[in-house]
Amino acid sequence: MMRLGLIGGTAMTSLAADVIETTRVDQIVAQTRYGEVPLTCIQSGTDEYIFLERHHGSGITPPHNINHRANIEALAGAGVDGILAVCSVGTIPTDFPPGSVGYATQYIDFTGVAMSFHDDDAQFTSVTNPFDEEMNQTLKSVLQPMQPNLILTRTYWLAQGPQFETTAEIDAIERLGGEVVGMTMPRECKLAAEIGIPYAAILVASNWAAGREPGNSKKDLDHQEVSSTAGTRLEPVIACIKAFAQ
Repeated sequence: MMRLGLIGGTAMTSLAADVIETTRVDQIVAQTRYGEVPLTCIQSGTDEYIFLERHHGSGITPPHNINHRANIEALAGAGVDGILAVCSVGTIPTDFPPGSVGYATQYIDFTGVAMSFHDDDAQFTSVTNPFDEEMNQTLKSVLQPMQPNLILTRTYWLAQGPQFETTAEIDAIERLGGEVVGMTMPRECKLAAEIGIPYAAILVASNWAAGREPGNSKKDLDHQEVSSTAGTRLEPVIACIKAFAQ
């Protein structure tokens, strides 16, 4: 039996509930030291999936205000064996165009915003290799046959948000090693590392990063367009989720 925590958006939760063979579905509200967290608990045979929507259902909580500590503590309280995050990202390299689905092997966080369960005591957690290797191997086994010529492994750059990046910022991010850009995931990963929960992140390239649209480097980014593009690539995401139950 495996109990897998899943973090993503509303579309992932609703689709997963439709395509995963379920024997029971429960909606609960977890109580944590940092606030309430709604969870969807799906039982499929002997396996359990604990779905958590980052923005807590409404989708109106901006990324810089997401209650990451409550989210991760809620999954820890649910007794998950690992956490699989699904992340919509802007993409920089031409060999990882929109529609590509890969996974994170490193992140870069220069936001200067601390994220920890240890605000009152000195605890130092190693994140040399922040993502669980065994979970990443499972993701590779699913995603590589579906995209045989794609380099799946990517470095995620954490942007503060909620504004998208400027063209100059994207140019600087690329020089410093960032390949995809988002506003949430590394904060979850750090917290999971602090409490010893294996963590992996699927990266869904939803749009070209600022200034990288082929033929139109001045194109403005639109959140609704970004979200709709990400929603079309849920099939490989669901395949990855199912792989953890095998």
